[in-house]
Amino acid sequence: MTEEHIENTLVIVKPDGLKKSLTGNILTKLAEARFMIIGAKVLRVSRPLAEQHYQHLKDKPFFKDLIDYIQGKPYGPDFERVMALVYKGPNAIKRIREIAGATNPEEADSVSIRGAFGRITTKGVFENVIHASSDAKDAEREIKLWF
Repeated sequence: MTEEHIENTLVIVKPDGLKKSLTGNILTKLAEARFMIIGAKVLRVSRPLAEQHYQHLKDKPFFKDLIDYIQGKPYGPDFERVMALVYKGPNAIKRIREIAGATNPEEADSVSIRGAFGRITTKGVFENVIHASSDAKDAEREIKLWF
């Protein structure tokens, strides 16, 4: 039997999720896990915030496209925003990542959020609809960054 740890984790509904009107679908899938929302806001993502969030990918060739993506630039001014949420619950990080699915939408389980709603653009950018913190250290850093 695994021990449950109460954790906080960051979830971001990315601009493509907002453009496709998937917020309700995403929140419903996450609500089924019975986590508590302890923080929520809709915001425009500044370039410095985007770069800090993705600092671990700054040397990748797709970094600029990734920054534009999280800022909603490909979707026009109405969708240059995200919904950031902090969830709290038992083993929240691992369980929410399972609900989110693999980062690559083509590798994600079809019942996961990314498997059901994500895609890969012709430029090779993963439009994977949501971000979910990968571990406790990232969750702590990301929550401080976004909230």
